[in-house]
Amino acid sequence: MPPTVDAPPGVTGLITVDLQAIVDNWRQLAFRVGPGCLTGAAVKADAYGLGVLPVATALAAAGCRWFFVATPDEGVTLAQSLAKTAPDARVAVLSGPIPGTARELAAYANLLPVLNDLGQIAAWRTAAPGRPALLQLDTGMARLGLPPEEIDRLAADPTLIEGMPVTAIISHLACADEPDHPLNALQHASFTAAAARLPQAMRSLSASSGIFLGPDYHFELVRPGAALFGLNPTPTQANPMRQVVGIKAKILQVREIDAGRTVGYGATYAADRPRRVATLGVGYADGVLRAGSNAARVFLGPVAIPVIGRISMDLVTVDVSAVPPQWVLPGGFVDVLGPQYGADDLARDCGTIGYEVLTRLSRRLMRLYGPVAA
Repeated sequence: MPPTVDAPPGVTGLITVDLQAIVDNWRQLAFRVGPGCLTGAAVKADAYGLGVLPVATALAAAGCRWFFVATPDEGVTLAQSLAKTAPDARVAVLSGPIPGTARELAAYANLLPVLNDLGQIAAWRTAAPGRPALLQLDTGMARLGLPPEEIDRLAADPTLIEGMPVTAIISHLACADEPDHPLNALQHASFTAAAARLPQAMRSLSASSGIFLGPDYHFELVRPGAALFGLNPTPTQANPMRQVVGIKAKILQVREIDAGRTVGYGATYAADRPRRVATLGVGYADGVLRAGSNAARVFLGPVAIPVIGRISMDLVTVDVSAVPPQWVLPGGFVDVLGPQYGADDLARDCGTIGYEVLTRLSRRLMRLYGPVAA
């Protein structure tokens, strides 16, 4: 039977977020790395679209004390919240003090910038004398982080960071989800050698997939993100993480169509025989990727239902011919994401990754949060 949902009548789509599953995933990863390594949480992009404040609050209550965000604005929002609920927690801003933000970051004692080049180091020392920061090293991605020539300058001239406590030295693996990729070992060696030339501090190389490369990659701090939210950190194996996210879409209309009738923009689907079609009240404006047109599935109870026609801004059409008619009624709900079909599954059918599926989720979708056990 279709799932029943306790939601206001006007809601056509909603997200369910299992906070207990997020906490359990964090605890599983903390157990994997062991007591000699701290387990943080990457909650950038609004906790991968799931709501940074409820997610971070639940993790902080469970004992997480390191949080990583991408931008200064994200950092300020989270730092203000955690200052009230977990004053000993720290928020690290991965982009660092981008021009014009150093003094704003310095206003929050629990906010630390990740410094990515010598210019950011100088800006932070000027704006916040004596305040700690993290250093990021580029060990093979050529994105953020001090490039090798700046690492050399920093190692040769300690006065460049004199008086600035370095809380952690971090880098990021490019191919951690491919355990046999040779770049993993090269980055590990590069990171270890570079960190040894800099002030002694915690070291952090691994996010979600890196944790599963083994103890050599753990160092003193790991910073999982995707795995916390149920995405598979080991794509070549079964997912070891609990599922976190569900999306439910309301059935707006059900109709019978004859053979040869087309469905949706561009007439990309034509019925091969009489079909029963349900129209759902979500679309790509809600984050249901248009690439899932004629490829993705939804579930009604245990039954997989194919998406037919193009996904449009506000609507998705699905073939419910195989479902008992009494299950498919306007006002009922189907699972766009759920136990049988998670974000990684939808990503596969859309030719993308689960990260994009989650971070595209729109604020138009109502969010319901499951409780965390005391």
